[in-house]
Amino acid sequence: MPIDVSAALAAEPRRAEIGWHHKDVQLYHLGLGAGTPATGPDELRYTLESRLQVLPSFATVAGAGTAAFGGMGAPGIDVDLAAVLHGGQTVRVHRPIPVTGRAVQTSKVAAVYDKGKAAVIVLRTEASDDDGPLWTNDAQIFVRGEGGFGGERGPSDRLTVPERAPDRTVERPIREDQALLYRLSGDWNPLHADPAFAKLAGFDRPILHGLCTYGMTLKAVTDTLLDGDVSRITAYRTRFAGVVFPGETLRVRMWAEEGRVQVTVTAAERDDAPVLADTLVEHS
Repeated sequence: MPIDVSAALAAEPRRAEIGWHHKDVQLYHLGLGAGTPATGPDELRYTLESRLQVLPSFATVAGAGTAAFGGMGAPGIDVDLAAVLHGGQTVRVHRPIPVTGRAVQTSKVAAVYDKGKAAVIVLRTEASDDDGPLWTNDAQIFVRGEGGFGGERGPSDRLTVPERAPDRTVERPIREDQALLYRLSGDWNPLHADPAFAKLAGFDRPILHGLCTYGMTLKAVTDTLLDGDVSRITAYRTRFAGVVFPGETLRVRMWAEEGRVQVTVTAAERDDAPVLADTLVEHS
């Protein structure tokens, strides 16, 4: 069997030293669509180094984007990458991410779940600097055809959409060049840039990175319901429910509760086709 669960869970974490500068943060924010309008004071906190703050979702690209799949080469993991999908992502920040920093990041397989026709591998990356823990990333990797080995099904993270109307609904346009800019933060998959490769993968044209949509959504929630203050965010999770294309518009619906915001994200031009589901922002 390609996945040896015992070996994967017992493997020593992989360790890497990573670093980032304000330019990396600014590039990441620009890749999420920040800077419109270019001189807007609410946007300058994402683009101008003298006012810069860091969205917690930056943790998914710090160190050139190793957070999502950094553990796929672990002992016990030998799967066909063509059968691999990024099913979900969780980021928990232990304190605000500094604008410039260095950290030690460790990656390991935290869990392997048996979903019947598929396996779900939870890849965990944790980063710490001289002042202590910074963030914990969990990437849920869905591997088709690798279930049925008798393992635990794992927890259900599904959220029931509230029956009441959203407290806020905002729309965020995706620029035609947004995937080209976002990929400069470390995800060089040609699926997001090369039309010929996208057709081979079954798409009419290149699709936007799921983690770009993830970051755009967090920025929308922060700016709409958290007064633009990224330091209030403690955790953020989502399930990738569908694709979105550059040039389309994200429709972000938000339900505010005590200490959390539940979110759904759809493609406005395609009859609200699901893009992100089971999405939750936890905050102080």
